[in-house]
Amino acid sequence: MVSLLPLTVEGAEVRRRGRRLLGPVNLTLTGPGITVVVGPNGAGKSTLLRLLHGLERPRRGRVSWSCSAEDARNGQAMVLQRPVLLRRSVGENLTLPLTLAGRTDAEAVARVARLLGLEDSLDQPAHLLSGGEAQRLSLGRAFLQDHEVLFLDEPTSHLDRAMTQMVEHHLASIAATTRIVMATHSLRQARALADDVIFVEGGQVHAPVQTERFFNAPAPEAARAFLEDFT
Repeated sequence: MVSLLPLTVEGAEVRRRGRRLLGPVNLTLTGPGITVVVGPNGAGKSTLLRLLHGLERPRRGRVSWSCSAEDARNGQAMVLQRPVLLRRSVGENLTLPLTLAGRTDAEAVARVARLLGLEDSLDQPAHLLSGGEAQRLSLGRAFLQDHEVLFLDEPTSHLDRAMTQMVEHHLASIAATTRIVMATHSLRQARALADDVIFVEGGQVHAPVQTERFFNAPAPEAARAFLEDFT
């Protein structure tokens, strides 16, 4: 199996209409684990995830995987803050990506459906789901594909406490073999899950630092101010 990592970003910038929205970004992600992206609203967290995933093309600099573009596309996925669902049943939304990859695994589909509380909704049209249910379905679709790298944009923002804890437990369990990069507004979640933290503010992306260091000795000053707002 071809490895995607390390993922290297060198001087990458996202610009629109001549205005720089993000960057320059310089970072390297290697091996499994959980990197959490935090920062104020509108700081550029979602844009960073989209850049790393490939939905945003850098106007300057580059984002490179240690494999071909095709392998990179097939080996990583992103769960958007606003899930994009197929106009099919819940069950078909879960199984179609496996089918397209030439795989079938009814047992795994049933297990993920139970994990996310969707086992009674498999025959229901996906477009009728609530916001929280749609988010769970989008997560389930990603969990089933066993990607090496998984980008998650606020993956528990519409979930209740019990389901949030269930998802967090699952993320912690798969982090032994998966590189997860996750944006969240929850500092509790960041403390509980992160191996390291990326701070984003005003489009500026600060290199990942170990979680304990980020919370106990935050830098730069903007990070200290950000954490003080939650204490």
